[in-house]
Amino acid sequence: MSVLIDVTGVPRERIVFCPSPLAELGAALHALSEPAHHARLHGWLTTTSAGLRPELADRLHEADFLWRSTRSDILLPAEPRETLAEELDDLDRMDEERYVTAALEISCAQSYDEGVLSPLSDPATRQRTLELATARGPRQAAFVRRMLADPPAVRRWIRRLLEDCEDAFFGETWRRVRVQLAADARHKTELLRRKGLADAVAAASGAMALEEDGPRSRIVVDKLSHGRTSAAGTGLTFLPTAFGWPHLYALHAPGWQPVVQYPVPTAELAGSTPVEVVGRRLEAVAHPLRMRLCRNLARAPYTTSELADANGITAPEVSRHLAVLRKAGLLTTQRRGRYVLHQLDVTVVSRLGSDFLEGLLR
Repeated sequence: MSVLIDVTGVPRERIVFCPSPLAELGAALHALSEPAHHARLHGWLTTTSAGLRPELADRLHEADFLWRSTRSDILLPAEPRETLAEELDDLDRMDEERYVTAALEISCAQSYDEGVLSPLSDPATRQRTLELATARGPRQAAFVRRMLADPPAVRRWIRRLLEDCEDAFFGETWRRVRVQLAADARHKTELLRRKGLADAVAAASGAMALEEDGPRSRIVVDKLSHGRTSAAGTGLTFLPTAFGWPHLYALHAPGWQPVVQYPVPTAELAGSTPVEVVGRRLEAVAHPLRMRLCRNLARAPYTTSELADANGITAPEVSRHLAVLRKAGLLTTQRRGRYVLHQLDVTVVSRLGSDFLEGLLR
């Protein structure tokens, strides 16, 4: 499963790597609402949560469907600005139906790829939106009813909320992380200029790749969902984030310019492992006999014949199971004279749990 972004014929100058204060605030608010997703941000999350005024914390809880389980498209600007105020000004210029439909996408967009009618103008969509909001609790239901009844007032309320977040904690945070994000964006832009889109995309995330088939080319974003969009006529924006890992967001709604928000690499984070690879590795170690072989291979290097003797099976049978483990990337091999020694790559195995979780949350 993946999100496909068609980039056939898109000029290089229309592919942009740039930090966005609004997108970074959205990522930070998600981390605050789902701290279990972001164990590496424990210090920042603890300090920031403890410093929030109760009134601001309540308002954030009221609107958290905008960033909690996914990210509303209004928080991923296709044209990043220098300041949060400028990006909020751009949001203010968005027409009402587009804004409300995007803001309520979690409640009303069952068919994200095909788009939905506006809940402001379509009675069936409006009713479905209210039903789904009610299922999420009385606070969200009340918020959605307010938005549908008086969109301008709620839009002003959301803007004030984001501005208050900037005053309370995000302004200082943004001044700290923007240097890192800008440096990452410059690096990816230089890669794009010197080596091409494939290298720039691969450097942004191991969960993305450029595929080319004759004259056509597309970016494949490894996700636990299907999606398809095109950057032709609009362009493509990549937004680095310091708060995003393990998430990789790809805005691909009809009528919107594609936007990808990717986590910037840090010294402690390895490259993303594709969901397909994680599945292959889990299947490889799930077999009872391969599990027994792994217990041997985790302790020391073994030859095929040694493993056969230790487990009471034939050498060809061992070879078949080793081939499965090797294909999954779980083994290292080394030759000593006429002997080939196999050993479990414990570093890769130790990441299986975190790779699995990252794939689910991506």
